Parts: sequence; structure tokens; C-alpha cells
Amino acid sequence: MLVKAFFRWSETAKACDRARAANALGRAYLHSPMSDEDRRSTYVAMTYLLDDPSPKVRLALAEALALEPQAPRVLLINLCEDQPEVASLVILSSPVLQDRDLVDLAGRGNGMTRAFIAARPRLSSAVAAALVEIGDLPECLVLLDNHSADLSPFSLLRLAERHGNEDAIRGALLERDDLPARARHLILSHVAQAFAEAGLVRFALGDGKLNRLNREISTNAAATIAGEASFDDIPALVEQMQVNGQLTPALLIEILCCGKADFFACAIEALSGLQERRVRSILATGRMHAVRALLLSAGIDPAIAPVFVEAVLLWRHAVQTTNPGDAPSICQALLEKSTKLSSGDAARQLLDLVENLHRQEERRNARRYAAYLVVDAA
Repeated sequence: MLVKAFFRWSETAKACDRARAANALGRAYLHSPMSDEDRRSTYVAMTYLLDDPSPKVRLALAEALALEPQAPRVLLINLCEDQPEVASLVILSSPVLQDRDLVDLAGRGNGMTRAFIAARPRLSSAVAAALVEIGDLPECLVLLDNHSADLSPFSLLRLAERHGNEDAIRGALLERDDLPARARHLILSHVAQAFAEAGLVRFALGDGKLNRLNREISTNAAATIAGEASFDDIPALVEQMQVNGQLTPALLIEILCCGKADFFACAIEALSGLQERRVRSILATGRMHAVRALLLSAGIDPAIAPVFVEAVLLWRHAVQTTNPGDAPSICQALLEKSTKLSSGDAARQLLDLVENLHRQEERRNARRYAAYLVVDAA
């Protein structure tokens, strides 16, 4: 009888009165003692209000239910598919919505729905992963701006893969401390491509100089990323670089000169196909001829193999003589032996790269020393 009376009243009542009634029904359902029959009747009345022509009514119902953990799930899911003002209130706030509900909503909803989900506080990694896979650029930017969202390393990598060509995504990803090394390397590739395609830059530098500069910058940046990668990230990063043809002699010599032995060993392992224990044993204790044979099996050109062999031997000595915690550098020692190593153009070019690395290292040391003096004088 109560439901029938409510239906008859709602047919002639004004929208503002129906909105007050919707809010009252929601609060009564959640907080007032009722018989089972009255509860069922109230639920039917709220379900009826989902089709009310006025958004004010549906918004009032959403306001009564959105924050309540005991609110009817079916009603809330229907409200999530209402117009944005109504849907946002429920999607952003309701504790009733489970991960499977949010994933389903993301799949069948539009960009606005996915943006609301992406902004939801404390978003789980499962829902975030679904948004990363199907979301367009705006939703993914909202997700990255949601610092309480649980974005797994794989999701961050997928964002770099799907949207790394967009500068807004690149900037948001690079601001994160938890960005995996593989994702940083992908972003580097996108930046290099954008730089090479810039019409003004190409006009100013010319194709030849631009390509050479792009290669040098890409190699230096890749070496930095490789050097900063965690031990667990190295194998996947090496695999990615190998697939992209980026495990070049220039990158390998820079990695070795900077003392990043774990990455260098993993790269040689991937290029040679030998087992990790065998590769690390030869690099750490093998004689000169064994090191040379290992490097040749990894595809190192015989013309530049002597440079790499000498670099490995110098690295061993540096590890033994450098204070623990300090990153050994062998650039200067390798350059001192350049006379007997530069027997051809390829070796000379590689040593030119080492010389450039040495100059950069000296400038960094000078800047650090100057900063130390300033602090000490303060």
C-alpha cells in the first residue's frame, strides 16, 4: 500500500519534492528500523526512482547512498551509468563497488566513466591495469595524477608502450620514482624519435649531424638508464635493448667504463648465449685469451676486441683498489693505453668515445668539488 501511494504521489509531485523524497527513502532504508515488507517496498520505490526524468531526483538518491557501505549494490551500479554528475558521486565515493564492478564499468562505459574510475581514491592495481589497457590518453593522465592509485611496474611499462609518444604521458611517467628501467628506455626511444622528426631541428642541423647527435644522446641516455636499473630489472632491460638492436659497442664500452658490471655481464650473456655463471666467471677471473674469446662470441668486432679486453682487465683492478661503495671508473687508465689499442679506425672511434666520457667525468667531479667547497665555507 505504501508503494502504491508513493507511485501515485510521484506522478504529480514536483521534481524538488521527489528529490527530497528520494533522499529520505535512501536514508530510511539504511538507518531506520523496518519490517522486511517495508524494506522491500522501500527498495522497490528507490528502484523506480532510477527512471525518474529529473536528474535532481537521481542525484538526491545517489547522495543518500554513495558513502554508505550497506547501500544496495545493484542500485549503485545503475547510478554509476547515469549522467556524469550522478555517476561521479557514486564511482568516486562508494565503498560498495568492488574491483570487478569497476572493471566492468570501465569496459562498457565511455571515457568520462573511465576518468571517474581513474580518479577514485586508493584504486587497486587490478583496476588500474584494466584502465591502462583500454583507456585513452585523458583517462591515463587522470590515472597518473591519482597518486593514491596502485600502479604496478607492468602497468607503468604498458603506459609507456601505449602512450609514450605523448609528451604529457612522458612527463608524468618520468616524475615517478617507481618507473621501471624498461619504461624509461621506451620513453627515451620516443623522445629520440620526436627529436629526429622535428622540422626546425632538422633544418638547423642537417640530416647527417642530426642523426649523429641523436645516436650520441640516445647512447648516453641509455647508458645512464642501464646504470641506474635495479639488479632485478636488468635482464628485462637487456632483452628489450637487444630486440631493438641497441646493445651496441658504444653502449657497452660506456657501461663498462662507468663500472656497471652487472649490466655489462648480462648483456654479454644475452649476446653470447652462454650461461650466466660462465660469463661472470670469465669476466671476473678469466685470462686475457678467455675474455677475448667470450667477447668475440658475443659478436664484438675483432678490430675493437682489444679495447674491450683491456677495459675488462682494468675494471677488475679498479674493483680491487677502489673503496667500497665508490663506482670505479677506468676511462683515464684506458686512454693511457690508447697507443697500443688504436690500431684501426673502429678502435680509434671507440677510444674517442672513451675520451669524451672522461671529459664529462672530469666536469662532474669539478662541479661536485665546487659544491663541496661552497657547503664547507657556509
